Amino acid sequence: MTPAPERLSGTRLDRRRFLEGSATVGAALALAPLAGPAAAAAPAAATPLWARSTAEVAKLIASGTVSSVDAVKACLARIDAVNGKLNAVVAECRERALAEAAAADALRAAGTSLGPLHGVPFTVKDSFDTAGLVSTGGTLGRKAFVPGRDATVVARVRAAGAILLGKTNTPEFTLGGGGKGTINLVYGLTRNPYNLNYQPSGSSGGAGAIVAAGGAYFDIGSDYGGSIRGPAYANGIAGLKPTLGRVPRTGHIVGYGGPFDSFQETGPLARKVEDLALLMPLLCGPDDADATMAPVPWGDPAAVDLKRLRVAYYTSNGIVDPTAEVQALVQQCVGYFSKLGCKVKADKPPKMKELAAARQAFNGADGRAFMRRLLKKHGTQQASPGLRLDGEVLPSSEFTRLSEVIDGIRAEQLAWLESYDLIICPASQRAPIPLDYVQPGGEAARSGSNYTSQYNTTGWPAGVVRAGTSKLDPGLPLGIQIVGQPWRDDVVLAAMAHVERQTGGWIAPNL
Repeated sequence: MTPAPERLSGTRLDRRRFLEGSATVGAALALAPLAGPAAAAAPAAATPLWARSTAEVAKLIASGTVSSVDAVKACLARIDAVNGKLNAVVAECRERALAEAAAADALRAAGTSLGPLHGVPFTVKDSFDTAGLVSTGGTLGRKAFVPGRDATVVARVRAAGAILLGKTNTPEFTLGGGGKGTINLVYGLTRNPYNLNYQPSGSSGGAGAIVAAGGAYFDIGSDYGGSIRGPAYANGIAGLKPTLGRVPRTGHIVGYGGPFDSFQETGPLARKVEDLALLMPLLCGPDDADATMAPVPWGDPAAVDLKRLRVAYYTSNGIVDPTAEVQALVQQCVGYFSKLGCKVKADKPPKMKELAAARQAFNGADGRAFMRRLLKKHGTQQASPGLRLDGEVLPSSEFTRLSEVIDGIRAEQLAWLESYDLIICPASQRAPIPLDYVQPGGEAARSGSNYTSQYNTTGWPAGVVRAGTSKLDPGLPLGIQIVGQPWRDDVVLAAMAHVERQTGGWIAPNL
C-alpha cells in the first residue's frame, strides 16, 4: 500500500508543529499547479465577486485588490437575493461579520495577515457550535441555544482569518431528513438552487445550497453516511470526507466516542477543488479532545504524480444499479485517467453488500436508544418526523458479532486496496431527487447512501466533484466520487482537480 506521509515523532503534537509539518500550509499552498494555469490568472472582470473561489478571493484580499468588507457585503447581498427561495442560511451574524471585516482590512493595511483565509467570508453547518451565534443542530430543544465557544473546525478557520456570516440548515442531529433531504422543525425545508422542487440532499444540504448559489465562499459539513458528498453532488460543488482521524468532531452535535464513532467525519465544501486544498491543512490535526485524531501530516496535492496512479473503478456496487447516465459519467471520468497512462482496472472492494447489511443492522442494534438520549440531552420533546427512532434491540452477543463482521470486512477491503491508489465510482444511483420522490415500492428516497456510506464504514478519504449535467433531470448537476487509501487525501484532491479541469466543475445556478 502507498505509505502515508511520515509521522512526526512524539505522542502529542501541538497545533503549530502539526501545521509546520504540512507541505501545503500557507497562503500560497502551491494551488496554481493543482488547479491549472487559469487559477494563477486574474478572473475575468465580468465575474461577480460572489462567484470567485475561496482561493481567488483570498488572493484578491491579500493583494488589496478588493477589501474584506467588499467580500462580506457581496456574500450578504447574494444571501439576500437567493435565500428567500432556498432557506439555506438559517442564522446570521451580520454586524459582527462587517466589524470583523473592517478590522481585517485595517490589519492588512498595516501589513499584518491573520492567515491564509484573511478576511474571507464563510458559513458553517448548524450542527457545529459557534460562539455567540445560535446553534440548534436542527432540534427544538436547542432553538435558542447560544454556545460560549466555537467547535474546533470553526475556531481553526477563524484563527486563519475567515469571517463567519451565519449558519446553514441541517436535519435534526444531521440524521432526521427522511426522504426530503434537509428539513427540521426549527427552520423548515431547504431547496436545491438548480431546481427549487428538488432536494439539496443532506445533511449538509444548507451548506451545499448556499455555497453553490454564491452566498458563501465555503462551508464546513459533517459526513456520517454521505452528508458532505451528497450535498456536493446534488448542488454541483466539491466536497471532501477526509480520512477518519484527520479532522476533529469536537463541538459537533453528534460528536466523538461511542460505538458509532468511526462513521463520523467532518470536512469542507466549496465551489472549487483548489479551495478544499486550501482549507484542509487548516482543519486537520489533533485538538487534544477528540481521541480518534492522529498526528499524520498533510500531503501536498500538487505534488501527486497522476500518471503513476493505479485506478480501480466500478459503475455499480451490486446493491443498487445507477442510472445509465451515472454509469456513463463514471466511464467518462475513468477515461481522463486512462489518457494519462494510469493503470486502470474494473474492480471494486469485496463484500460491499455484506458490509452494508452489517452496518445497517449495527446502526439500529440499540433500538435507536442513542437517538433518544440525544433528544433527552438537548431537551427536545418533539422529534422531527424523519428522525428514525425505531430499531430492534439486539442482544449484546449479536452486537459484538456485528462489530466483528464489520471489522473483518474492513480488513479484507483494506487488503484489497493494496493494489490501488484510487477508486472512481458513482456518488449516487441517480441525479438529485425531487422533494417528494418515492422509490419503487413506496419507500421514501434516501439518495446516495448505497454509494457513500461504504466509505464512512471503512474510514477512507472520499470526495465528490461536479463532472456533468443530467439529461434525465435537465439542469441538475451530476458528480463523481473519488476514493483513496487511508491518509492519502492529497491523492483524492489531486484526482478531483484533474476531473474538474476536464469538465469545468461548478456552474452558477440560474436563480
